Amino acid sequence: MRKLDAVALGESLIDFTPKGCSEDGMKLFEQNPGGAVANVMAAMAKLGRKTGFIGKVGADMHGDFLTETMQAAGIDTSHVVHDDTVFTTLAFVDLKPDGQREFYFARKPGADTCLKPEEIDADYIASTALLHVGSLSLTDEPARSATLKALEDAKRAGTIVSYDPNYRAMLWKSPEAAMTGMRSVLDQVDLIKISDEETKLLTDCEAPEDAADVLLSKGIKIVTVTLGPDGVLVASKEGKARIPGFRVKAVDTTGAGDSFFGGFLWKLMEFGLGSTKQPQELTLSELREAGQFGNAVASLNVERRGAIPAMPTYEQVMERIERG
Repeated sequence: MRKLDAVALGESLIDFTPKGCSEDGMKLFEQNPGGAVANVMAAMAKLGRKTGFIGKVGADMHGDFLTETMQAAGIDTSHVVHDDTVFTTLAFVDLKPDGQREFYFARKPGADTCLKPEEIDADYIASTALLHVGSLSLTDEPARSATLKALEDAKRAGTIVSYDPNYRAMLWKSPEAAMTGMRSVLDQVDLIKISDEETKLLTDCEAPEDAADVLLSKGIKIVTVTLGPDGVLVASKEGKARIPGFRVKAVDTTGAGDSFFGGFLWKLMEFGLGSTKQPQELTLSELREAGQFGNAVASLNVERRGAIPAMPTYEQVMERIERG
């Protein structure tokens, strides 16, 4: 019996998002807790799952704020390392009128890139049904080696692995380096979420259906390709299906994909993922329902500012689904 449903390894950082201007006309930024993999855990925790986080923050005000926020969200932070030699990573987000965003990172280095292999507890990874990782921890050493160790520990323990490449161009030396780095772990992944903007980077194919075929051929059991406001494509060996999104007015899309994947994984666990079923045993019908549930979670998340604070409850998600 696993003690936790899901544990994420990777970045926890501060998203500074625009919040109007001062009386003198200077742009103001709001401190929001974030980090893609941490966002996924927050979404699952808000829906009732037991989640944890492995990562590194600075021994500073931002690191304390992130840890406290994760704890308040119900995420176990016993394996978050506070390092007094580096600063917590900061991301400045430029929001466009349609809610889309661009990121600018203060990370030279950031604490999240400094997680060491010896700081990974194999027993902790063995205690969870699912390990979730992203590619930001693959951009720099020693975090890359720490991530690879965690993936080895997961495979040894029979822990399911989910992966979100989450491409951020400025964190890689070149698009070619990103392609190599993001693809390097595909053979260790059971479930993956990519966006329609990442299909070519991960597979050389632009069409979501073609990209899904390539990823499935590599042994990945479940593939999701998020399509922005158009919803998501889900795919497995049984087939593929597009699930339309919910039409809403987006205020901040910072946590859209993460909240979707958190909701998607939560629903798959309702169908037995990690307890009575392995990923390949889930049906296309179950993937469809999980896709709809994830879309509902994302639609609620983007209606509010910030990522972790905007994660919805189960009751809110079901109300959104019932209203259509």
